[in-house]
Amino acid sequence: MPPSPSRPPGASPRDPRRLAAELFGRRGEAVAAWYLRAKLYRIVARRLKTPVGEIDLVAMHLGTLVFVEVKARRRRGDEFDALLHVNRRRLLRAAQYYLLRNPRLAELPMRFDVIFLAPLTWPRHVRNAFDASRSDFHAA
Repeated sequence: MPPSPSRPPGASPRDPRRLAAELFGRRGEAVAAWYLRAKLYRIVARRLKTPVGEIDLVAMHLGTLVFVEVKARRRRGDEFDALLHVNRRRLLRAAQYYLLRNPRLAELPMRFDVIFLAPLTWPRHVRNAFDASRSDFHAA
């Protein structure tokens, strides 16, 4: 398996900094899941790993399938930078894979959301964070 692009060169999987970053990310995903549940979303999958990428959360809300990327930051004000680093192609491919495995969901309306988390702030939920129309989605 090729090395993770998010892992710094030379960092081992047991590197304490890497483990701390993963724990921080997992906590962020848990907070985001609770936040969405409070907004009456139903969490369908968490940390969905596919051969083409990972989706942090998959949820249903009012008949819409929502693929959610969670961006947890240690400082406030890094949202714009975090949004620029959302790997849209990876999310699209992972969502395609998920829908191929769950064809009953393929006809539902869907969207891609991002939830930003930072200390001492409420989560910021960006609905429909990027355009993924059906035609673009199937061509990705």
